[in-house]
Amino acid sequence: MANVTRHPLPLTTAELAALALSLAHLGAGPQSVTARRGLRHAFEHLDLDDDVIATTLSTLTTPLPAEVARRARAVANAITARLVVRIQYHDAAGRLTVRDVEPVTCLVHRDFWYLVGWCRMRRGIRAFRFDRIVSVEPTDLPARPHLPERYLPFQRRSAAA
Repeated sequence: MANVTRHPLPLTTAELAALALSLAHLGAGPQSVTARRGLRHAFEHLDLDDDVIATTLSTLTTPLPAEVARRARAVANAITARLVVRIQYHDAAGRLTVRDVEPVTCLVHRDFWYLVGWCRMRRGIRAFRFDRIVSVEPTDLPARPHLPERYLPFQRRSAAA
C-alpha cells in the first residue's frame, strides 16, 4: 500500500478549547508531556509571531496548579452532564459572589484559563477566570444546551464585507 501524506484540517476554536480542557486534567502526569506536545502540533498552522497566540499557546501547554485543575475537572464534568455549577467567585475588584452558571466551555486567553457560561445571576454569558474561582459545586439542575462557537469571546472575528 502506498504511503499517502495527508494535511489535516486545522482544528476549530471549540475543538481546541475542548482538547485544552482535557489536558488541564492531566496536570503533570506521565501522559501530559506527550499530550501537550500533540496540542502544540495542532497549533503549527498558526502565526506564532502573534503575541496573543504565542502567550495563549504557552498557557495552554503549561500544567494547571492542582487546585485549579480540580475546579476545571468539576466544570468539565458539568459540561458533559449538562448540569449547572455553583461557583464562588472573586471579581476583579475582589468582591466574592456566589453564582449559578450553565457552563458552556473553557478556554485560554493569554495567561489565563476561563470558564465561559451562562450566568443565571447576571442573565447573560460571562467569562470567569479560573484563578478567581474559589470553589465549584456541581448541582443536579439541568443546564440548557449552548453551542460553544457562539460563546467564545476571545476568538478573532472576520471583518464584515
